[in-house]
Amino acid sequence: MLLGSLGITAQQGNTPIVKTALGTIRGVNEGNVDSFKGIPFATPPVGEFRWRAPQPVAPWEGELDATEYGANCAQSGWGGAPGTISEGSSEDCLYLNIWKPANADTEAKLPVMVWIHGGGFVGGSGSGAGIAGDEFAKKDVILITINYRLGRLGHFAFPALSAEHPEEAKGSYAYMDQIAALKWVRDNVASFGGDAENVTIFGFSAGGVSVHSLMTIPDAKGLFQKAISESGGGRDGVLTGRPIREENASRFYPVSAETIGINFAKKQGIEGTDAEALARLRALPVEKIVDSGQESDGEGGPRIYSGPILDGELVVETAESAYNAGRQMQIPLIIGSNSAEIGGGFVNNSKTKEELFSLFGDYGEKAKVAYDPDGSKEFEEVITKFNTDWVWGEPGRFVARAFAEQGEPTFIYHFGFVPEPMKERMKYGAGHGSEVGYVFNNLDARWGNPETTPEDKKVAEIMNGYWVNFAKTGDPNGDGLPPWPVYSEKDGKIMDIQLDGNAVGKEDPRKARLDVIEMGVIHRNEIQSRGI
Repeated sequence: MLLGSLGITAQQGNTPIVKTALGTIRGVNEGNVDSFKGIPFATPPVGEFRWRAPQPVAPWEGELDATEYGANCAQSGWGGAPGTISEGSSEDCLYLNIWKPANADTEAKLPVMVWIHGGGFVGGSGSGAGIAGDEFAKKDVILITINYRLGRLGHFAFPALSAEHPEEAKGSYAYMDQIAALKWVRDNVASFGGDAENVTIFGFSAGGVSVHSLMTIPDAKGLFQKAISESGGGRDGVLTGRPIREENASRFYPVSAETIGINFAKKQGIEGTDAEALARLRALPVEKIVDSGQESDGEGGPRIYSGPILDGELVVETAESAYNAGRQMQIPLIIGSNSAEIGGGFVNNSKTKEELFSLFGDYGEKAKVAYDPDGSKEFEEVITKFNTDWVWGEPGRFVARAFAEQGEPTFIYHFGFVPEPMKERMKYGAGHGSEVGYVFNNLDARWGNPETTPEDKKVAEIMNGYWVNFAKTGDPNGDGLPPWPVYSEKDGKIMDIQLDGNAVGKEDPRKARLDVIEMGVIHRNEIQSRGI
């Protein structure tokens, strides 16, 4: 029997059936959790829809089989052979996945969380055991993961593209996909028992960068009410937005997105910038489009990451610009990063501590005191901490201040836990993405799959509990969890998930380092930064 015109029908045995405005969806029940996978939220972006804003998905007849994940968005894969895309990926990829409590009906109005995956905007997906939403659903949160276009399919500009369909935004198709998915959630999540007015977006790495962008893109306003950025930075210079045209070039991105697009066309033997050239680009097989999202500058110089694009219509400014002016969404925020995100050779090309500290200019001596007070630390430890603070730590604090100044509940975390089996590999602290398995409480699916320890389980319960509470109330605190202080610039308190797994609310132990990084912001153009 149908529970209302839209919503959850009586289950067919253990099979959950949900009726939406687009059609009926059949999922899978596993105990007290129902899941629905591979739900299309837009028309496949292929053929004439390559490099177009996502188009509305057409309603379907009968039941949509939502028992298996859809394809990942086309990507070359790590170490993939040239001219190939990774197994399981496709240009037809705009799908989302939902986990909900089995007993949730249309009257439940449960909080909703939407996960935006990482991968440098060139890899990753919304599928897989590591980000399955069962543990959230068991705590009465509806968890949704999404795909979005990657690499040159997700961010691309070309003069003929700028000229066609003037009513549509151009450039950052990945962000358009994310917004289209959030609109689908707004219009359909009530059928699964979710509250469209209590949506939290959260993401890691490029997903964390996306959270910043979505909080500052006008078209995303009202589609979510809370946000969590995990290792997403927040200042200009790393994946913040390339100008679409040369006249808007910046010191971070001196080459425009259109120039990169023209150079890519030339690489494929396509001359000109008119509609005929664009048609030939659209006719290229997807394997020729996907090459980790990078392209020669056309002059024999270094390969250039394309990345998010400042088109002036969808993406109207960088997140840092919006934060400095107080133009971001006024919503509760969790922001944080890990203790040893990435090692040397990533942010800059320094080979010694002296070379690194010289980049701070007049603040070089302060940098030495903050990072290597007695001169005994190994260079690799110093450069790892510097990279982590420069790209993630200090920018995260900057963002937290911008929100706290607006009176919004703001919470900073610093994740430093390393499980015993990983301490030799992670000798300087928790690496990039280490927190994700704990946030989802899916420890068996962690990268490297180390043996799960009691400390692992404790940290996972804490992290997952904080994220669940925040989704429900805008405050991570709750029964049985260590108190997490609200951030303010005055006392600077954060939640420190320490090396031993204990969670302690206290003054930021990185303060001296972050302060000197902030002092050195005026020298940021001297650091050789590049996308991740």
